[in-house]
Amino acid sequence: MQAVVTPKENIIEKLDYLLSDVDNTTKNDVENTIVAMGAKVVNALVEKLQTLKGIQRGIVAMSLIRIGESSREPLMALATENSECQWMADYLLSEI
Repeated sequence: MQAVVTPKENIIEKLDYLLSDVDNTTKNDVENTIVAMGAKVVNALVEKLQTLKGIQRGIVAMSLIRIGESSREPLMALATENSECQWMADYLLSEI
């Protein structure tokens, strides 16, 4: 019997895969792929923004900026709910 995978899990799995082995030569392709996924990945990106570091966090942040308006509400919620991430959320909101 196969496990049932919800769409959210598929998105998270895809993001995990894309971000797993990223480096300076692949970051633009990874970012473009994430941005092409559009608004459906915003919530997962905001979750990842809180845990990732370095180049991975940079890709997630730039993807949220490039996705644009769909990122606003989840980023505003992050700024309100997580004081440690407020500065990141505020910065990204200022860039949208």
